[in-house]
Amino acid sequence: MRIWHEGCESGLDEVALPLGAPPRTELEVEIGFGKGRYLLAQAEAHPGVEFLGIESALEYYSLAGQRAARRGLGNVTLVAGEALYLLATCLAPATARAVHVYFPDPWPKARHQRRRLLGPASVDLVLGLLRDGGRVFFASDHQEYAAQVLGVLREHPAVETVTRARPWPGGPRTNYEEKYEAEGRSIVRAEATRLAGSRVLRPELAVELAGGQLEEPTVK
Repeated sequence: MRIWHEGCESGLDEVALPLGAPPRTELEVEIGFGKGRYLLAQAEAHPGVEFLGIESALEYYSLAGQRAARRGLGNVTLVAGEALYLLATCLAPATARAVHVYFPDPWPKARHQRRRLLGPASVDLVLGLLRDGGRVFFASDHQEYAAQVLGVLREHPAVETVTRARPWPGGPRTNYEEKYEAEGRSIVRAEATRLAGSRVLRPELAVELAGGQLEEPTVK
């Protein structure tokens, strides 16, 4: 696994863990940042906020790092790796004011669905990043997966969840969203806010429930 910050790249074993703790300022996390469109734009617009991005595709991770370097962004940290593993082992809980998850892999085959980022077993790994009042922002064009995510979030006692009837203020947040809007696809957008004093499952239990698939993976 690789990590990029302020133009320098290193192995994950060379940095202090957990990542994001203690945050020097406000912290936002994007899981699956792709080419970095939203993450880098937000970092540029909000220099007083720290942005941490996770991406499993090494080519996108590298491209976003190059773009961040060209823009001189010192408030961006990028990590190349599998999200569930990183959430379970490397990120500080209860520190983020926002977690962004846009158009994640829906893993449509039944035998792969336990790998879904916001599935019943793994959702606590995501919600556990949030401080009280922090929010998860989610969007997907995959209707079956989106319906499952909404069901999981609405039933979770730690968050209050609403859907958005209209696009985000400021327009599409990802290249996929822009493309799908132009094609007229139906997009589900939701926001889940962590309730004050709420609790989520221990990360160890969430890992166990996720099927024990969280060995350290090799970045592709």
